[in-house]
Amino acid sequence: MKKIFLSLAALALIASTYSCRETTEVKVDETAESVEMESTDAMERTDAAIDEAADETEEALEDAGDAIEDAADDVNREVKEATDGN
Repeated sequence: MKKIFLSLAALALIASTYSCRETTEVKVDETAESVEMESTDAMERTDAAIDEAADETEEALEDAGDAIEDAADDVNREVKEATDGN
């Protein structure tokens, strides 16, 4: 009777270990897929943010260049007016 009980206990232990291993493998696979999807999404959002920042920087530099040109034109005009007046 003792041998039967120990055999059943050992069999139950083996069965529980085997069934947990499959569940763990499935969970690991699901987690890996989830991490991969989230990483891909994060990379796409990062790419979009970088593109948007580059566009905004380009626009800001163009605006700054235009402002510098306008200021230079104003200075030239004022210098000409000041020298023509004398």
